[in-house]
Amino acid sequence: MYSVDTERKGSDFMLTVSEVSRLSGVSVRALHHYDSIGLLPPTKVTEAGYRLYDEKALARLQTILLLRELEFPLKEIKRIVENPDFDEKSALKQQIELLSLKRSRLDKLITLARKIYESGVNTMDFKAFDKSKIESYAKEAKQKWGDTPAYKEYAQRAESISEAEQKVYSAELMQIFAKFGEIKCESPTSDKAISLAKELRDFITSHYYTCTPQILESLGKMYTEDERFRQTIDAAGGEGTARFATEAIKAYCSNNK
Repeated sequence: MYSVDTERKGSDFMLTVSEVSRLSGVSVRALHHYDSIGLLPPTKVTEAGYRLYDEKALARLQTILLLRELEFPLKEIKRIVENPDFDEKSALKQQIELLSLKRSRLDKLITLARKIYESGVNTMDFKAFDKSKIESYAKEAKQKWGDTPAYKEYAQRAESISEAEQKVYSAELMQIFAKFGEIKCESPTSDKAISLAKELRDFITSHYYTCTPQILESLGKMYTEDERFRQTIDAAGGEGTARFATEAIKAYCSNNK
């Protein structure tokens, strides 16, 4: 829990955004974002534009951090803390129920992965898109297209996606590539292949950012040109899956420009 200098407490107690960052471990950028979405507005903004936070704001930040640790998305946290009837115990009970649902979903994914493995298709790589790699890809993506609407949309959505949810999304994404692997002996222009390319596009739009045909085609090229992506996708669907998916995506996009 937060701790402050007792000599500074009182009616005039205020901390700058930098001090709050050092105290809480939350980056200044994140605090600015919390302000921009109305989750944690500063108590006062000076004429020079400096954000200042009092003890009440710190208490609210403490609640926010607790709920973030419990993997609540930011939108849900905002709804909770703004509810005059907010009760922390009830919130914890709700989160336990949510975690139970997520555990059930993960159990189903594990069962599916085993079925894929037993049927002769390479098992899903649940570590392939772990947090460290995602952060690495995100940095590269920002350098390449950080000012585009797609990246800004992804960055905004990423703020509300928990690590557990990200793992589920990654596993579901690997399921789609496993499906590509199941039909890679067919033509990439077949109805099945085209349908899977559309499923991939819809999945990306639903979970990450609006995936236009142009973006999807660029991703398709990256799936074979980037060794990391190629190996990950081939691990999900067998050797040659990445190239097949790239060709299927190309065929789909050529008909949807």
